[in-house]
Amino acid sequence: MKKVLVLLAAFAAFSGLAQAQSNAPVKVLSTQELVNVCKLPASPESRSYCVGYSTAIYDTYLATRHPQRAKPFICVKQPAPSRDEVIADFVKFGQENPQTADKPASGVFLGFLAARFPCARK
Repeated sequence: MKKVLVLLAAFAAFSGLAQAQSNAPVKVLSTQELVNVCKLPASPESRSYCVGYSTAIYDTYLATRHPQRAKPFICVKQPAPSRDEVIADFVKFGQENPQTADKPASGVFLGFLAARFPCARK
């Protein structure tokens, strides 16, 4: 019985801690922060973070867009440019558009991809 009470008390304490933390604002990566990480020359750590983050944004777009309910807005023609070329273009875009600096990086990166790789109009 004591073990059950200790387990319940630990669970209640953990639940309270998780609830308190869930009320904290979620910090999202800004466009300026992503541009800073992706600038060349980059350290191996920065490059890995930049490639991982930008690839995850595009992969999430591909995985969550329902082809029958949402028309594509990013259409990469093959052969696709290199990843480094696209990232360099994004850094340039971010530097030339300072109004995006404080915006969430994921949304700005998707907008950049849509402008860089528009789909053909039907």
